[in-house]
Amino acid sequence: MDIQLTDGVVTLLVRHRIKQGQDQAYETWLRQIIAKARTYPGHLGIDVVRGHSGGLGQFTSVLRFASTEQLQQWLDSADRRELVEQARHLLADGDQTEINADREFWFTPQEVGAPTPPPRWKQACVTFLVILPLTFLVPQLWKPLFAQLPWLGGYVQANVLITLSIVLLVVYVFMPRVTRLFRRWLQPHSAA
Repeated sequence: MDIQLTDGVVTLLVRHRIKQGQDQAYETWLRQIIAKARTYPGHLGIDVVRGHSGGLGQFTSVLRFASTEQLQQWLDSADRRELVEQARHLLADGDQTEINADREFWFTPQEVGAPTPPPRWKQACVTFLVILPLTFLVPQLWKPLFAQLPWLGGYVQANVLITLSIVLLVVYVFMPRVTRLFRRWLQPHSAA
């Protein structure tokens, strides 16, 4: 299995192309393995992107764990081995795991073997579209608390809280959804 350290968080990228007519069975299996992974120590979350590759459904999962050891426990677990074995008959290309050499997980091409991520200008446009409204909205949401607790509204404290809020919203809430929404524009030549 391939894992990557990213600022203290370990990330595993898993791609599964699903055999024709097996998407619903795979969705059922996916819910089971996600629920099981969540029970493991250090699990920080998973993003699943649904798409198509070569006329087949493709599911790209980005799993994050708090440490290499904790991810390794999940990878080596009997639970994961048994669940992957149960799904093997659904998978067109087997259990594909890989390291992503850059940190552009939001912009990872959805096709196995896709040559490049979207152009950086498209990545910048989508990122700007997500961050700009948050830079206006988040400070306004914090304003009442800063008024009640003036020490929290100091220059450093306020900027730390506002920036942290924006980063968490971007990473965990908005970017996964927005990149799914714009996936055709980001990857205009992908097979539908």
